[in-house]
Amino acid sequence: MADDSDAEKTEDPTAKRQEDARKKGQIARSKELGTTGVLVAAAASLLMFGEGLAIALMNVMKSQFTLDRDDMYDSTKTFKAMGEIISEISMPMFAIFAFILLAAFVANSLLGGINFSWQAMAPKLNKMSPAKGFKRMFGSQALVELIKSILKVAVVAFVGIMLIKIYIHDILYLSIQDLPGNTHEATLLLAWIFMGLCCSTLVIAMVDVPFQIWNHNKQLKMSKQEVKDEYKSTEGNPEIKGRIRQTQREISQRRMMKEVPNADVVVTNPTHYSVAIKYDVNKSMAPYVVAKGADLMAMQIRKIAKEKEVPIVITPLLTRSIYYTTDLNQEIPEQLFVAVAQVLAYVYQLDLYNKGKGSKPKDLSRNLPIPTELRH
Repeated sequence: MADDSDAEKTEDPTAKRQEDARKKGQIARSKELGTTGVLVAAAASLLMFGEGLAIALMNVMKSQFTLDRDDMYDSTKTFKAMGEIISEISMPMFAIFAFILLAAFVANSLLGGINFSWQAMAPKLNKMSPAKGFKRMFGSQALVELIKSILKVAVVAFVGIMLIKIYIHDILYLSIQDLPGNTHEATLLLAWIFMGLCCSTLVIAMVDVPFQIWNHNKQLKMSKQEVKDEYKSTEGNPEIKGRIRQTQREISQRRMMKEVPNADVVVTNPTHYSVAIKYDVNKSMAPYVVAKGADLMAMQIRKIAKEKEVPIVITPLLTRSIYYTTDLNQEIPEQLFVAVAQVLAYVYQLDLYNKGKGSKPKDLSRNLPIPTELRH
């Protein structure tokens, strides 16, 4: 498909793409960095523990090359010799191998970190395909590996020649030294030459690490259509989400409208805003909003209030203040308690008057106490 062509993969990989690739074991790795780390660690271990290993080997040779007549008739001498050899060289060898093993773990984790993936371990049939095998053998990746191999040989050979030129006199001087003094010198010289050869591979690693990061990012690049498809799969189709939000609003509005008949009063703007207020001492310590709306919704609230004979009071300033400061089922702000109390008191008195149980209340004051900071 055109969307899957490399030419159209122009977008950087998303976080999800990178995480999915990591789960599959597809992370940036540099074999050259791991190899360099192991080689340098081996050279360093020789510098640290090589003298001890050389002394141990010297002691082994002294003990094993010294024979007497009784040893020739001792059938257990071979096993005793093996035990002596193992006990003599085990500690320096263990120290060297442990250091190299630790370095191998650290060096291979520097790029890409520690990652364990069952998917990467699972067998893949496509790796058994001869066609894909030839593609891997003669593809661009194989060409890069070939160039790196040639470069490694060239660099190591050049450094090796330079080291021989530098240490040639020290190497020749070993032949005229006496044992066991030249053993220490030879071990130290060998370790430093080996360290120089191993450090030469750092040049390859310094080139390979940025290339592997770039190549990994290139392989994960996405087309614009893939980015859109991923967004839809993770965030959801915008049209569907819009319909869901609309449905949720409609459900919320229907639920809100069912609460209007239970309100004690509906305050209005009177044209643009309507707020239904309820005061129930068993549910709340203060009056709270059971419904509110603007424009068409405000008209619907007033319509239901008229049908259910809920008192409607025109208080423009108070209505706007409550509308903008109070959410559904939330108590009104403390600063509006006095104003709302006057409205509720007026409604209660009016209800008693309509039932013939009291005198007609005075008209509600137009100047309700509304704090300046709550006015809208």
